[in-house]
Amino acid sequence: MTEHTKTDGLPGMDTPDLPQVLERARPRNDRMSGAKVECNACPVLCQISEGRAGACDRYANQAGVLVRLEPVVLLRKTLEAGEPALVPFAGRAQPPGQAGAATEDGAPAGTAPAWNGDLLLSEEVFVTGVGSSTTYPDYKPAPFIVGSQVEGVDMVTVVTEGIFSYCSFKVKIDTDRFLGPEQANVRCKGEVVGHVTTAEYGSQMLSLGGVHHLTGGTKKEGRITAEMMQLLGNKHAVELTIDGGSQLVIQAGQAPIVNGVAEQRMRVGCGSAAIGIFARQFYGHVDEVVVVDDHITGVLTEHQAGRCLDMRPSGIQMRGRKSTPGRYFQVANPGTGWGGTDIADPLSIIEGWEPAVAWPGLRLLMTSTTGEHASWYVLDEALRPVEASMPQDVRRIVDRIGENCEPSLASVLFLGGAGGSLRAGVTENPVLLTRSIKQALVNVTCGGAPAYVWPGGGITVMADVLRMPDNSFGTVPTPAIVAPIEFSMRRADYAALGGHIEQIRNLREVLAQGAWHNDGAPQARLWQALPASNPWPLGQPPLLG
Repeated sequence: MTEHTKTDGLPGMDTPDLPQVLERARPRNDRMSGAKVECNACPVLCQISEGRAGACDRYANQAGVLVRLEPVVLLRKTLEAGEPALVPFAGRAQPPGQAGAATEDGAPAGTAPAWNGDLLLSEEVFVTGVGSSTTYPDYKPAPFIVGSQVEGVDMVTVVTEGIFSYCSFKVKIDTDRFLGPEQANVRCKGEVVGHVTTAEYGSQMLSLGGVHHLTGGTKKEGRITAEMMQLLGNKHAVELTIDGGSQLVIQAGQAPIVNGVAEQRMRVGCGSAAIGIFARQFYGHVDEVVVVDDHITGVLTEHQAGRCLDMRPSGIQMRGRKSTPGRYFQVANPGTGWGGTDIADPLSIIEGWEPAVAWPGLRLLMTSTTGEHASWYVLDEALRPVEASMPQDVRRIVDRIGENCEPSLASVLFLGGAGGSLRAGVTENPVLLTRSIKQALVNVTCGGAPAYVWPGGGITVMADVLRMPDNSFGTVPTPAIVAPIEFSMRRADYAALGGHIEQIRNLREVLAQGAWHNDGAPQARLWQALPASNPWPLGQPPLLG
């Protein structure tokens, strides 16, 4: 019994020698042409002719060898100007179109060799799962198990591309506009690919993808869902339609487009919050302010903020359901008009004025929660609001409301369940990896980006796609999503969880040779600089829920 076959909490037992690990299974079809290669990188088992790629466009047959087409992405804290970014691994076929482009040292002809693993600089490099290839069929070690040092401590990072069926994208869309009813279907190219969830503060939330859309519907639904998820995760624009709601174009880090109009501002707060924030600035310049909002419409003189300023009651009579003084629910239906309601005329939410309280000449400001809509009125002798030119002092306050609104963006977070078979690429006893993560011994990253680990069972991770390298996501036609994942820990902790110690290789060897296996391995490395917003992955504690 060895450290690698030890079971947790069970008595020792004699175990037979493990079988030899083959890089690939024998072809399922004995009649397959000898010029073809059967790809083992996913359950589809494509039989690929020489010079062609498989159905996923990630693997190809090059001279009878299965290769990973994209290079593996390596992060550096800094990149020198003019340093070659794409460097072939020694002894492997060069990527298509790169023949003759590099010397034996890995640098383009006529230039100095790229950094090759000087131990003094080993803390400057992190191998990501992007382009690394996979552990599938999950009986063999991960393609890269990298040994390094951080401040004198021996570290190990296990690197792979996971095949995720249980995964989705959570999308936060900064807008006051009504996108669609909660639980409404979200469609892409006519197929249901997700649903509307709840509204958050200044944002609407969507859940896109997921196992039921990938595998629980028709083949077309699964294919369109996978295509949509790949585009969205790789920071491309996606067109969506919500049943009973809006048409959207969303792209991570860009302004959402709702019914053909790009959103500009995320609201400063609900109508009640806006009243409280700006009440002192309004004082002396207005007699009444109504901030129109689909959630809570605020009325200044009734609101506690107005009462603290001892403002004279205006006698305004509002539509909707009064919640507490100065706070009204359901003044209108949700929509794409003022404050996320369906109104174009703000006066339509005012039922009237109390004659014994209101007075001619009363100054009324009506604005939305973003300041994009604003109108100024003065009551005439019959206590009817008459629109007038807005005074500059009031206009400045409305502009300040807009100034305090952040730009509208679409945020896209990848959510995936990594608690399944891919753990076999890390350890022979997968539950020990799960426990080690929950004990804060293992930092989980996705393409080097911080990954939040949800509480509860399993390894459910969530990462912001904007913090991940470009083109981090792929697909397989099962269908499922391919995403990078890395597990970093102290070498001693890796040994304790039954890790594949015999497969640890130092950075110098990894940079020279690439993956430990030859079947479906990447042929080159691609240097990228660590995004400024990301912490260095090694030596960091995990983001545990």
